[in-house]
Amino acid sequence: MAVLPIRTYPDPILVKPAKSVETFDENLAALIADMTETLTEAKGLGLAAVQVGADLRLLIYRVPEDQGGDGLVHALVNPRIVESEGKIVSENEGCLSVPEFRADVVRAERVCVEGLDGAGQPVSLDACGLTSVVLQHEMDHLEGVLFIDRLSRLKREMYRRRVRKQMKRASE
Repeated sequence: MAVLPIRTYPDPILVKPAKSVETFDENLAALIADMTETLTEAKGLGLAAVQVGADLRLLIYRVPEDQGGDGLVHALVNPRIVESEGKIVSENEGCLSVPEFRADVVRAERVCVEGLDGAGQPVSLDACGLTSVVLQHEMDHLEGVLFIDRLSRLKREMYRRRVRKQMKRASE
């Protein structure tokens, strides 16, 4: 297993829809293992394959027990939301690919998600609370959507300007 570098905004892979996983083999299992190690090292709640440079509809997530989850890492392949209801504000949401920025984001309170596990077996989940937020956030990545895309234009532009300034300083 290896800790993979996490791609950050404005990396182009983060803004395009990912490709469906067609093959369930040792390469996919190795990617899931590497993503798990990467997520653990980064102390995150979820990670999409595109965030580590793999153009695949794959995500992993872990919600701690004290926050309503089971504390285990779960992989979801080719996931899709089949039902959603309610609205909640995900307070102070952040992203490993959008470092040093947090904001409140409106999300569905509950989602039903269908997909496959890492071995290609069907999975169906009914998630609410933090688990729902994490799944929606990671599934957005699979569509090329960053959480900053869900913010007001003003907040989004503030972040983009800050990144451009940092990139300019770094290149000087």
